[in-house]
Amino acid sequence: MNELKEYIDSQIEFNQSKNLFHKGINETMRFTESTLKAILNLGEITSSDLSLLIDYTTEKVLQEFCRINQYFSFQEKDKSSLKTIYWNLYQSLIEKEDPIDIISQIHYENLKTWLEKTNPFSPEIYQGKDSVIEPVVCSEYSADLQKNILQLNEIHLLEPILDIGCGKAGNLIKNLRINGFETYGIDRFSSNLPYIEEADWLNFDYGIEKWGTIISNLGFSNHFIHNHLRKDGNFIEYANMYMNILKSLKIGGSFHYAPDLPFIEKYLDDKSFLVTKRDIENLSFKTTIIKRLE
Repeated sequence: MNELKEYIDSQIEFNQSKNLFHKGINETMRFTESTLKAILNLGEITSSDLSLLIDYTTEKVLQEFCRINQYFSFQEKDKSSLKTIYWNLYQSLIEKEDPIDIISQIHYENLKTWLEKTNPFSPEIYQGKDSVIEPVVCSEYSADLQKNILQLNEIHLLEPILDIGCGKAGNLIKNLRINGFETYGIDRFSSNLPYIEEADWLNFDYGIEKWGTIISNLGFSNHFIHNHLRKDGNFIEYANMYMNILKSLKIGGSFHYAPDLPFIEKYLDDKSFLVTKRDIENLSFKTTIIKRLE
């Protein structure tokens, strides 16, 4: 099983940054020699191991898509349909009823169709582009950098603290917990840290008056802006969840995020929320701190 996982990692690395919407997809995206060798062992795999392999492949492929473009968004139903694609792929490889190049062509066409269906803006971005595309950067920032951007004064931080889109490494969470703060995080990818929950921020139950401080650096608000500007953007759901996040703050609690969201902040009731903005050195956007008053 571990050897098969290594082959999967190698295959994903080989296709890294390649454009599914490039007209020469059948030439650029293909199975490597090591993958072809691994295929010979698939006929001996048990059904339970095959299920684990599909789960592993799906997770790694989702991570690669999000590495390429952090604005790609995948719901649970999207993940299920991607698992089906890989179940079909592995079954085709096991049964060997078609030539490998035909199986490969069908698979990558299925992936392209799936991506277009789950993220309809993707063809507009990538059709007509080169075979290799530049990633839309999404980084795991240091704790000190995030503290500076988010204007976190640890003396006045109320607990518990929630980091939305904390990253698998949870750098800021670990730093705050080392300093004695009860801190948790949610991220779309699983982490081996017990205080980070794998969750979609649009589906997460934030609760009511539960959190003392909520933070999100280049996460929730960044995606909110992206959806606000897109013709097919999910801006209404983001707006509803934004208000849910504010309702989940304790009285006196605060939501720290960057970039700022002037198009919705201007509608907040000033009797319920105090909005403060801060310029960030060398950056074009601002940090917003919203304190719940009542």
